[in-house]
Amino acid sequence: MEPILEVKELAKHFPEVRAVDGISFSIEPGTCFGLLGPNGAGKTTAIEVIEGILQPTAGEVFYKGKRRGNSFKNEVGIQFQNTELPQFLTVKETLLTFRNLYDRRADLSYLIDTCRLEEILKRDNRKISGGQKQRLLLAMALANDPELLFLDEPTTGLDPQARRHLWDIVRRIKSMNRTIVLTTHYMEEAEILCDRIGIIDHGKIIAMGTPRGLLDEHCAGVTISLHAQIDDAVLADLPCRWFRTDNNVEIQTPSPNECLYRLVELGIDLSTMNVRNQNLEDLFLKMTGHELRA
Repeated sequence: MEPILEVKELAKHFPEVRAVDGISFSIEPGTCFGLLGPNGAGKTTAIEVIEGILQPTAGEVFYKGKRRGNSFKNEVGIQFQNTELPQFLTVKETLLTFRNLYDRRADLSYLIDTCRLEEILKRDNRKISGGQKQRLLLAMALANDPELLFLDEPTTGLDPQARRHLWDIVRRIKSMNRTIVLTTHYMEEAEILCDRIGIIDHGKIIAMGTPRGLLDEHCAGVTISLHAQIDDAVLADLPCRWFRTDNNVEIQTPSPNECLYRLVELGIDLSTMNVRNQNLEDLFLKMTGHELRA
């Protein structure tokens, strides 16, 4: 099957940094591709270059087998990470305004129903919640009935309930054979929504594949969590990877029995221990490191 979107050796350099440094990937129609990375890793810059908002330093973008042309922006849908809504308009007026910007227009009832906007159509944009705003922005991105949809961290800042509502909407959109490119730093979001993911760090894609395939390849063990004060010198004697999160110590190991035996030998209190299979968050931390990014 021919990819709907193909990126070849894409680069974007600024005087002080190589924000995107030669990334390549392709996306099949009807799938959700997730671009994951820490803050400052280059994912938003990469998406903005692919969308045509920023000019690339090098590389090419192909859409439906052809080089991205002038019609690309009119044919795809984009939900930006930060967008200000027009003031003094209602939700319905905003949708009608954005539909009128395009020659090809999605049915208004489809936008309202898909993004669950029925109850707020008459409400002023200034008086809707964060979750309602994101649903409206998603409807605006669908206004031209695109086959390819870009969502740049669409659930950032939302409470858990609003985030899950948006996930349901994204899954519904995908079920209509739309293709989605999603950037996110929520690992649960990527695991639930994405068919394939690429992990980007320092401008380069350092891993790519299905979530399950990447976990099987890189995280075929368990994570042991301990809520305890343990000196680094003691942890250094463990035959496995470890790091700290808040007041917890997270230990990643492919050999839990050996690791637990060593913890007992070191006299570490295991009463707060929790053992779980490794997930996409463990993979992300393993690939990108555990330090806080600017």
